[in-house]
Amino acid sequence: MTKTSRIAGAVLAVVGLTGSLAACGGESLEQEADSAASAGGSGKKGTLVVGAAAFTESKVLAELYAQLLGDAGYKTSITTVKNRELYEPSLEKGEIDVVPEYAATLAEFLNAKVNGPKAPEEKPVASGEVASTVKALTALAEPLGLKVLPAGEAVDQNAFAVSKEFADKNKLRTLSDLGGSKLEVKIAAGDECEVRPFCAPGLKKSYGIDVAGIDPKGVGTPQAKQSVKDGENQMVLTSTTDGTLASYDLVVLQDDKRLQNADNVLPVVHAKDAGSQEIADVLAKLTKTLTTEDLAEMNRKVDGERAKPEDVAKAYLESEGLLRK
Repeated sequence: MTKTSRIAGAVLAVVGLTGSLAACGGESLEQEADSAASAGGSGKKGTLVVGAAAFTESKVLAELYAQLLGDAGYKTSITTVKNRELYEPSLEKGEIDVVPEYAATLAEFLNAKVNGPKAPEEKPVASGEVASTVKALTALAEPLGLKVLPAGEAVDQNAFAVSKEFADKNKLRTLSDLGGSKLEVKIAAGDECEVRPFCAPGLKKSYGIDVAGIDPKGVGTPQAKQSVKDGENQMVLTSTTDGTLASYDLVVLQDDKRLQNADNVLPVVHAKDAGSQEIADVLAKLTKTLTTEDLAEMNRKVDGERAKPEDVAKAYLESEGLLRK
């Protein structure tokens, strides 16, 4: 599953609310081969299995978690799982100890699991506000034996980008600016953007943006971004952690009215096996440091430069002074 596929889940997911790792299918857990990065640590403090979903960003985050915990004295390994339907039950059972997650997406996933498939649409618990979303997520997770650790600044959610030339010419910094400009825009996205509440309908309702149509070139695909660079379309649906936008000379317009839900990155652990304060403190070092821009750059290195997730993660942790010398 590529990074773009996860973003596509934002538009394709049954709940229609935010990005969803559940967009990819899968049948079994896949244990990654051990390596110095993905299976490290002395084991003096026990062993921990870190879960990763099958797309670049999740693999990078899992490496960050595993290397930090390994450095703290735990023996760590990474298990890559194709979708949330598989790894979330494994987390509940303690087969997986910790997973990098997205607050709003997991909140609505558990909302559907606990309260029925229609709950995310009829009684959503996630919003654009981080604190209330995490609070709702925690309330759903705790009875399932899961512990939700604090969210950080880094957020991976739907984003709308325009060419820098278009933004400069029309003095656009935010989506409100675009709505106020009364400019007509065509969006390069998945065709579902036409009906999903966090895409065209939301842009019209929340910002008054004049959406002339949807060009179904996909969510954050190279073709979609190139079409905006070339002026064929005026805007593209992508992600806040898309590390390739600069190469297309594109800029994201700020979602200043919080149309998108708060999909801030946070660790979720199996409460019994990995719910110690020590583990929380180790992971908090990363959570407090990691930014959206950091994630975008690491994604770029893996997807654009073909660097290995474990190498990118290690270089980042070292650059931030998060690993012991």
